[in-house]
Amino acid sequence: MEELTKPTIAITIGDVNSISPEVIIKSLEDPRIIKMMTPVVYGSGKILSYYRKALNIRDFNYFQLKKLEELSDKKLNVLNLWEETVNITMGQSSEEAGKYAFISIKKAVEDAMEGKVDAIVTAPINKHNIQSEDFKFAGHTEYLAQQAGVKDSLMLLVDGDLRVGVVTGHIPIKEVSEKITAEKIDSKLDVLEKSLKHDFGIKKPRIAVLGLNPHAGDGGVIGNEEEEMIKPLIEKRKEKGKLVFGPFPADGFFGNQQYKNFDAVLAMYHDQGLIPFKTLAFSNGVNFTAGLPFVRTSPDHGTAYDLTGKGLADETSMRQALFLAIDIIKNRKEYS
Repeated sequence: MEELTKPTIAITIGDVNSISPEVIIKSLEDPRIIKMMTPVVYGSGKILSYYRKALNIRDFNYFQLKKLEELSDKKLNVLNLWEETVNITMGQSSEEAGKYAFISIKKAVEDAMEGKVDAIVTAPINKHNIQSEDFKFAGHTEYLAQQAGVKDSLMLLVDGDLRVGVVTGHIPIKEVSEKITAEKIDSKLDVLEKSLKHDFGIKKPRIAVLGLNPHAGDGGVIGNEEEEMIKPLIEKRKEKGKLVFGPFPADGFFGNQQYKNFDAVLAMYHDQGLIPFKTLAFSNGVNFTAGLPFVRTSPDHGTAYDLTGKGLADETSMRQALFLAIDIIKNRKEYS
């Protein structure tokens, strides 16, 4: 095996019928990538070859290997995890696509846990067709946390200095209020604060906490979670010298650009955080899983079946996910 001087980044293939292979290919065409990292796509050279032809992309070459030990740090690598030809039905969900997406993720996580790769960048999956006896999770985040054996993790959306985390992730809206407890908010704040220090190099992070209810409860008129749970929790953390503020009414917080005064924002539920984030940062946004022993990032968009095979998919978020992984690896090394 060659002596690798750059960080090795595992890129999972995602749903092979979606825009995942296209955004992988387009992002890896960027000449800066190979200078900064050793990328290795976990999947199959046949799939990349299929999309290279379908999209008429000529100058895209890669080195194929069967074992990670054969990696070349001068080239784009593809780790072939299966020999068989996968039936590709562009733009359509299939059980087969879910099966191979999971094979890719499983192997990348095993290698990350063993320290064989420095980070994982996951291409989009279909959360429905990937379900199986081995994968009964709402998405990547929940699976990765379980495999890593961590007490808690946090979905953190990142675009430069804009960082938005969520207390509850992929759950139905009717379950949100019952799932939000003081212990859960406290745990997510612990993960967020630690990540801002370790992963983003911020020594004294300032964190804003959003309220759960409209107008942050309006003093108890529109719900009492803020007065009874969120405010006392924030006060306790302030007494320990933490720079945590709120709860802020979610509607005005982003509109009046208050978010610019903080290093991160903790929203109570998925759409409360992700709608403003994606409005502000859709093409550049990256999803980062804080709290894992390894670095994991992904683009902040889904499978976009309607765009598959048309050459229209925007690879910016995938490329930013690769760059953010590199930054976090560097920050973790400096911190330790």
